[in-house]
Amino acid sequence: MTSKLVTRSLGALGLFSALTIAAALPAMAQKSYTVQDKWKVGGEGGWDYLTADSAAHRLYITHGGRVEVLDSTSGKSIGAITGLKGTHGVALDDSGKYGYISDGGANEVVVFDRASLQKVASIPAGTNPDGIAFEPVTKTVWAFNGRSKDVTVIDTATQKVIATVPLPGRPEFPVADGKGEIFDNIEDKNSIVRLDAKAPKVTATWSIAPCESPSGLAIDRAGRRLFAVCDEKKMAVVDANTGKVIATPAIGDGPDAAGYDPKTKLAYSSNGDGTLTVVDASNSSYKVVQNLATQAGARTMALDAATGKVYVVTAQFGPRPAATASNPRPRPSIVADTFTVIVAGRE
Repeated sequence: MTSKLVTRSLGALGLFSALTIAAALPAMAQKSYTVQDKWKVGGEGGWDYLTADSAAHRLYITHGGRVEVLDSTSGKSIGAITGLKGTHGVALDDSGKYGYISDGGANEVVVFDRASLQKVASIPAGTNPDGIAFEPVTKTVWAFNGRSKDVTVIDTATQKVIATVPLPGRPEFPVADGKGEIFDNIEDKNSIVRLDAKAPKVTATWSIAPCESPSGLAIDRAGRRLFAVCDEKKMAVVDANTGKVIATPAIGDGPDAAGYDPKTKLAYSSNGDGTLTVVDASNSSYKVVQNLATQAGARTMALDAATGKVYVVTAQFGPRPAATASNPRPRPSIVADTFTVIVAGRE
């Protein structure tokens, strides 16, 4: 709005100045994020990814054997999709009609009606479907299977599996570029794969060293940049055309999700140490502009592209169980009825 007003009131020199100022706004004029609200959801069990539906003002949260559906403006419960075994992620089609849940505990993708929140189909996938994404060019859903190390491709017109694509390692979070390509972190190989949705097949595998154990992934579609969050407190900024690592800004510890806002050119990492790292992605410096304190365990996130708000989830934790041979690094217990959404935004 400010750039348009200045442009209309100035001549050629003024136009140049206005454009220069507009280009610098992401670095100069961003207001800091604050924690604006906390919504107690309660219940029991662990959680994984969140998905924001900006148009419908909804927030989908995977939570154990169910998906919580909240009003993203008020935090009030709209309902839930229940009867699941171990949910990980939710993908939404571009018609506004169906949602797709990766139910890792059942080795299925569950299709639900977004108006009624009723299940309409269960589609067999690989072993432990985890990250999931909708690809708009081919109208397909891609469920990345963590244990079978492959991806199940579903035609949304028929709700049938049309392909299973092998992967070079254990996949984590995927993103689509909107032009027929999908990218996914390969956690145990410290790499990113590029897939052609029309083929469908892997067309490139890129090392993103020194980024280790990449988990969350976000994309700047216009700028062709990927943002992979990794162990050792690093975010890898990757050229989506060449796979080259451009920068590795420092983030918080224990990340599991990332986000990118094309309006503000900010990239985000939600970290298990209880921070939200905000990176200025408007220029080649990729400077960290903020580390917002959230709450320990808040390592997954969703960005509402319409409002710029970031949602993270966590709970209070009890003692950590003793290590065993089968589970050498057990997670701490979760205190029942403390599951909470934390809303971060800017005034």
